[in-house]
Order: sequence, then structure tokens, then C-alpha cells
Amino acid sequence: MTTKLSSKELMQLEDKYGAHNYHPLPVVLAKGEGPYMWDVEGKRYFDFLSAYSAVNQGHCHPKIVNAMYDQAKTLTLTSRAFYNDQLGPYEKYITEFFGYDKVLPMNSGAEADETALKLCRKWAYQKKGVPENQAKILVCEGNFHGRTITIISMSSDPDAFNDYGPFTPGFETIPYNDITALEKALEDPNVAGFLVEPIQGEAGVYVPDAGYLKKASELCKSKNVLFIADEVQTGIARTGRLLACDHEDVKPDILILGKALSGGVFPVSAVLANDNIMLCIKPGEHGSTFGGNPIAARVAMAALEVVKDEKLAEKAEYLGKIFRDELTNFKSDMVELVRGKGLLNAIIIKPKNGKEAWDVCVKMAENGLLAKPTHQHIIRFAPPLVITEEQMREAIEIIKKSILSFS
Repeated sequence: MTTKLSSKELMQLEDKYGAHNYHPLPVVLAKGEGPYMWDVEGKRYFDFLSAYSAVNQGHCHPKIVNAMYDQAKTLTLTSRAFYNDQLGPYEKYITEFFGYDKVLPMNSGAEADETALKLCRKWAYQKKGVPENQAKILVCEGNFHGRTITIISMSSDPDAFNDYGPFTPGFETIPYNDITALEKALEDPNVAGFLVEPIQGEAGVYVPDAGYLKKASELCKSKNVLFIADEVQTGIARTGRLLACDHEDVKPDILILGKALSGGVFPVSAVLANDNIMLCIKPGEHGSTFGGNPIAARVAMAALEVVKDEKLAEKAEYLGKIFRDELTNFKSDMVELVRGKGLLNAIIIKPKNGKEAWDVCVKMAENGLLAKPTHQHIIRFAPPLVITEEQMREAIEIIKKSILSFS
């Protein structure tokens, strides 16, 4: 739908009629293709957020869009009261793709996290023998798993939990990237699971020490505790491997996926586990009206095929090194640190003359590149994985130019 309203008018509409639960950059987008987006006035930008890594395959990838369009003309929703002709093939495809017995399909990342928590507790009572209502799940400081009441109950970010209590019990928070703390917490026999992001995205692309995930997984196994990996943001080739856990050859007991599972065209998420865990949930005990709908099934298969066929994990690994090398060697007293894996990276901004990460992002937008700050002093950079090396180098020059404008 073509609009004749200006960016200013469209922003005013959102401000007047929409809830004020986001603080967007002052850019109104109307079109996307590959690594680019255009605003309503026709200005082109590099997208270096990728809808928080949902658009790994690029904007409006034709294979994914065509799969959605083709299925939308045929059958959209049946609910899970009946079988449909797309769900079984999708379930076979995704379980073989990631190497698990079963998948439980959902829609959003938060729903998938909630599903994993319920599954872990079911397993704790039915298989591990934890006394009723005593199951405990370990989580990490600085985590971000979504916005539901239960998920914010485990958050250490006041913006996430202030004025939303009372909170869901059953979680113990330990420091991230701290094996000693995990080892101590695992001494409690009622611990059922350890929920962790392989890289903490919202915390500012906090990459743990080499060996942390491997050691954490081994400790969980030794204590009969489920290792649950939230790969909603880090999965689907973003960090230079199919999963971020693959960097350390870790196979989660429960794997949580979302975002790029659809290439950004449709809400699709999934929880994967083997039979001894997944079959703890019986018919009628958990579900979703839209989870596993025919469009989602077709779209997710197409999205995963694109990742495999276009070797996006390998591209992310290669281009990520270029990005970090270029910006690490770039001399600016505003750049305190560059960190990341693959094409999930962050720059820590040191405020200068009252200018912070937000100001840098506004300047980058003026220069034709979109990114967003997190925690005021960190800018996260996560372009679509289809970006070429030439495009990447052009984008890096925009980032440098924008930062240097504050010198």
C-alpha cells in the first residue's frame, strides 16, 4: 500500500494512536530488499539491525515470500484440532536439520521460551523426581528472553520488571559467564534446568569466555539438569555457525528458536528436544492456535533452505572478521571496545561532549545506515547475512564517518 503521508505525519500518527512502549529512531520505513531499506521519502539505508536478527536472510527474500504467498492462497489456518498437509513435512525437515527427535511449534520467541520452561518443569517432576512445585530453573544476570510476566520474573533489568510484580517464583539468577557460580547452584537437587543465551544480545552482545558453554553443558549433564539454549537471536547462522552453541560443539537438551526461522516474514518459533523430554507433555497440556499453521510451516522450511543453500553461516563468519578487524583498528576516542561473533557485533561507545550511542545512531541514519543502541552506551550491529563484502565495506565506512563527525 502506497502512502502519501510524510515521515513526520506517520510518526505523529504512531505517537497519537499507539502505545508508547518503544522509542524508535526517527526514520519511517516503507520498503526493504536484501540488506537495504528505504524510507517513505525514498532514501536508502543499510539495515544493520535486521529486526533484531529476524531478517538474517535479507528483506523480502523471494524464495521465502513466494512460499508464504503460495501457501496463503491455498490454506492459512486449521488450528491443531486437525492435521494439515504442511506441518508433518515441516516437523520432519526441522528436526532432521537440527538433529532432534521432536519439535513443538509456536509463534513468537517469548512463547517458545515459555514453552521450554513448561517442558523443563514437566520433565523435572515426571523424570527427575523433583518434589511437586519445587523445581528450580537457573538463569543468568543480564538475560533477555522476552516480555511475559514469567520471563521478566527472571530479569535483572529494572526497565523490564519495575511495577509488574508480583512475579513468578522458581528461578535463581546467577552471574553470566561464571562457571564457579553455576557449579555451586547445581548442588541443589531441585534444579531442573539452566536457561542461557550463548551470547547475550540485549545485554550488548556479551560474548562469554571460550569454553564456558561446553563446561556449563557438561556440569548440567553431570547433575541431571537440562541445558536449555535460547538461540532466538543467536541462531540460524547469525554468529558464523548454524547455532552459536556449535562454536563449542554443545548440543542443548532443549533448543529455542525464533526470529530468523521465518526470515522475518511471519511469526514462527520452535522448541526442539528429544523424546525423553518432549513426550512429557501430553495432548491438551500445551499448545497454540496458530502454532504449526500451514503458512508458518512452508515459510520456515524455505527460510532454512535459504540459510543452507546460500551458505549464510560461512558468510557471517567471514564478514564478521572483516567488520571487527576494521573497527578494532579504527582510531577514535569514542570507540571503547568492539566485540562479537559472526555478524552479531557491538561497539561500546565512550560518551564525548555529551554525545552518546543514541547520537551516533542518529548520525549513522543521516549517513544511510540504521542501527540501534542498547543500554545507552552500546550499539549493536547485525546486518542481514546476505550482505556482500563490497556492501559491508561501504557500510563500515559510513560507521567510521559517523563516529568521526563527533571528533
